Amino acid sequence: MNRTPSYNALILRARPSGESNREITLFTAEEGLLRATVFGGPKSRLRAYAAPYHQGTVWLYRDPVKDSLKVTDFDVLSWRPGIREDYDRTMAAAAVAETILASHGGGTERTPALALAGDTLDALETGNGEGCRRLVIQFLWNWAGILGCRPDLRRCASCGKVFTEAEAAATLWYSRREGSCFCPSCSGLGEDIRGLVRADLAAEFLPAGPGARRWLFTAENLKPSHISRVGMDRISQGEARALCTAILSAALGKALSCWAW
Repeated sequence: MNRTPSYNALILRARPSGESNREITLFTAEEGLLRATVFGGPKSRLRAYAAPYHQGTVWLYRDPVKDSLKVTDFDVLSWRPGIREDYDRTMAAAAVAETILASHGGGTERTPALALAGDTLDALETGNGEGCRRLVIQFLWNWAGILGCRPDLRRCASCGKVFTEAEAAATLWYSRREGSCFCPSCSGLGEDIRGLVRADLAAEFLPAGPGARRWLFTAENLKPSHISRVGMDRISQGEARALCTAILSAALGKALSCWAW
């Protein structure tokens, strides 16, 4: 067993431990989520380095007797100070971190998961309020893809009808119970997503309107730093956000309070 491993790591959380130490949760490409202790008081250089959203190469010491990890050095490559300078950026970054923690680091897809998290946090460092919200929606949608729970927005799960880009104006309905999307005919809800939904179906179905679907199609392959170039009206943004949080709530077994920001 290597007692002094090093990792490409992103710090997701830092909490006090004892009188002057700190416990951090790391997201690593090599082993997923790890917990380690940072020893030292408030004036410690290492303590200042080991702060949330910092990313770089971390060196740890593994104590085989106590089965614990201690941070011995941290070469920070991405500091991201801008995240802490704005409320919306801070809340958006917290939503990213808490989603990763709740889903245990995305399972086995750790390398693309870490890349997605790092790229999103880089974009958040200079984001504005509206831009931060769209970055979180994009992150949640792509994170659902990493977890393997993202529904197909191009095909009805019942009749199999395919909705091409040319038919992007069509409305699909996402079933919370089935975890899939259905065409207007199979869902029984019709095309008018702005109208009243039948009371017996309102709790199960969420609309995936044309604006939300087109934006999510684009967000799948767009870098987070470029997402501000893609516009979306407020109604479509609400639909996209509700859809993404419903998908991940089903996968995690709970809704995270940070998504409500």
